[in-house]
Amino acid sequence: MLPHQQRVVDESNDLKVKIDALALFLNGAASAGLGTAERGRLKRQYTYMSEYWVVLQERISAFAN
Repeated sequence: MLPHQQRVVDESNDLKVKIDALALFLNGAASAGLGTAERGRLKRQYTYMSEYWVVLQERISAFAN
């Protein structure tokens, strides 16, 4: 694997950890005290981060081609 490809893999792995942590937070009791607007922003952040992760996975899959 080339160095720039490894950086994409590392970025993907790091992002997945953050996505999972945000999901746990959003689904846990700790987020219950958030206002509606902030909760909405965090949900949008989760969506965007997840979409970004999907793109990184597509890029990683293309490395084999």
